[in-house]
Amino acid sequence: KVLPPPSNLDYSFIQICTLNWTWNPPENVSSSCDLEYSSDIVIDEIPQDKREWSKNHFRVTDTFLNEEMRFKVRSECKYDNTSKPSRWVETSLLPKGIPGTAAVDLSCIWHNLEYMVCTWRPGENAGSDTNYSLFYWFDGLKNHKKCNNYSMHQGTFGCIFNFSFPKLTNTYPAISILVRDDSEEIRPVCTSKNPTTLVKPATPRWVKLSKINDEIYLEWSESDTFPPNCLFYEVGYHNGDMDSAQIIKVETNYTSIPSVDPNSKYIFKVRAKPKPECYSSKLYSDWSEEKSIGEKTDSTFYFVLIIALPVTVAVSTIILLVYLKRLKILILPPIPDPREILKRMFGEQNDDSQGCAKDDSVNAFDRFIKEEEIHSLILTETPECTNSEKENR
Repeated sequence: KVLPPPSNLDYSFIQICTLNWTWNPPENVSSSCDLEYSSDIVIDEIPQDKREWSKNHFRVTDTFLNEEMRFKVRSECKYDNTSKPSRWVETSLLPKGIPGTAAVDLSCIWHNLEYMVCTWRPGENAGSDTNYSLFYWFDGLKNHKKCNNYSMHQGTFGCIFNFSFPKLTNTYPAISILVRDDSEEIRPVCTSKNPTTLVKPATPRWVKLSKINDEIYLEWSESDTFPPNCLFYEVGYHNGDMDSAQIIKVETNYTSIPSVDPNSKYIFKVRAKPKPECYSSKLYSDWSEEKSIGEKTDSTFYFVLIIALPVTVAVSTIILLVYLKRLKILILPPIPDPREILKRMFGEQNDDSQGCAKDDSVNAFDRFIKEEEIHSLILTETPECTNSEKENR
């Protein structure tokens, strides 16, 4: 026996991205049938594996708005093998607007349990004048709210809005987000997100970094927006001689590094991540600013020292040797060699005698020449004197 199907299947919006599907129970169902309803969702002809069984005459689901959404329901008798389920009753929610105009790559991050940042890109068929607006709602708000703090950077839209709860807890209601334009030509897009999967802690700030003997002590700020023991930390550090950093995990906001090299400079950074038992997020905080302690030994200084020291010693030795040699000459002058003195003395006398002999021969030759000239003059003048004497006579 086949059960009759439900009737009057319809839907209505509860909130911006939430639908309430309703139907009427089938007629002429045996009182022995433990009646319940099986319902399922199909998005663009793709089953979503979200089948549910319930005795209620309604089902609340999320909607996507930018794709065709088909909802179907049927009647079933629980624990009754004598009757078969009814046929499926279906209805569809068709998208509005031009295909390709809906916002794409919509993503949100919940920063430090304080505010939400959502970003998206315009659809490929959306005009340059498209003015998207973001609306959000979660269980606890009477009406949905509009985000007013918009920005745009390199073609990516963004919006920031406060998102926090008065009491710290690790269970939060889902948040629905709608991005649309006032124009009917732009398709709206809806998404529902578990906020615990979007949590990103704030960047830790350094509180203390000190060194005692061969141990380094580190301490950083602890977030006051998270419940106790819901964060763990990763500390990355390396010294000046290492290219890759070492990572250690700690449960508290402080730690120490023992047995460090006293002649090395160490550089530290830290980041936080939610614990999986508190939040489903896999997002780390940003790394903190790097802090260093200690002084790295400058190898260049030692290299220059190794080169300069031998050169300095060599130059100093040469200068010292020259100075000592001159000092020795001044203090202990050399003793003259007698043989050299005699040799110089007799050598000079021989030179003088030879010079004198040469001078005597020259002088004798000159005297001889002069005597010859005188005799010539005498011989020349003698006839003249004879003739004059004859005349006198």
